Amino acid sequence: MIVCVCNNVSEQKIRHAVDSGMSSMRELRQKLGVADSCGKCHSCAKNVLRECLENNVPTAHRHLHALVFQPMPSIATAV
Repeated sequence: MIVCVCNNVSEQKIRHAVDSGMSSMRELRQKLGVADSCGKCHSCAKNVLRECLENNVPTAHRHLHALVFQPMPSIATAV
């Protein structure tokens, strides 16, 4: 699927970019031109980027990440 029509950037190109080490919209914009022209593709490109990054993290790390960023229960609630 073409994500950025202005610069002919496909979902596959974004996936390859993430596989090669890119991890931010800034990098995708600089290297591929995603969301650099009209900007209509920004949210779609960001979703593809997020999905790729989540899929590249091993399952154990995803679970750990979820645990680390859970809010701590308040003392009043815990008692």
